[in-house]
Amino acid sequence: MTDYSRVERLALSDLLDQLGPDQPTLCEGWDTYDLAVHLYVREADPMVGPGLVIPALAETTARRMKRAKERYSFTEIVDKFRHGPPAVSIFALPKLGHQLNTSEYFIHHEDVRRAQQSYEVRTLPAEQQEGLWKGLRLGARSMMRKAPSGVVLAQPDGTSVVAKRPNELGSVTVTGAPGELVLFCSGRQQVADVQLDGDAEPVDRLRNASFGV
Repeated sequence: MTDYSRVERLALSDLLDQLGPDQPTLCEGWDTYDLAVHLYVREADPMVGPGLVIPALAETTARRMKRAKERYSFTEIVDKFRHGPPAVSIFALPKLGHQLNTSEYFIHHEDVRRAQQSYEVRTLPAEQQEGLWKGLRLGARSMMRKAPSGVVLAQPDGTSVVAKRPNELGSVTVTGAPGELVLFCSGRQQVADVQLDGDAEPVDRLRNASFGV
């Protein structure tokens, strides 16, 4: 089985090198240098991880990122990310690293690609789409917990999963390829190539809501 977390890591590294340190990304407030620092310290600095999920620790994460950016040039940071995590990192464990990074690197690759003036939606290998769908089925409820309405995620073939049960606003069905659904659920609704079906109000609110990662 192809390790698509590594495929995305290498492709993202190449794209960062090609674009340079000062290009936009979809991550608010971050240019390509900032995103590269995030990718590096997430794997290399155990003090960073908690602040990525616990708001009270976000300041520590920001300080560690600032320190890494001051220490390393953009080219050095990208090179470190390209060559993978330190041996002592949990991300170096083959199975766990693959699970943690499969969607992460796809999302951040698209954060760079789709922030540029022009881009094309990639046609991903079926095996990669299957892996993204598997991760989505496991994480959709957590990612969509702040959605304003119920949400059903569906592939074009009709395969679906309930990400959030209907509430007083009802439910919206979001249809697209797994990769596009991953982008939608991670808060990249404006660039995700998906179709939303439901009443006008919940569709509009879902498209503009703040949720995901």
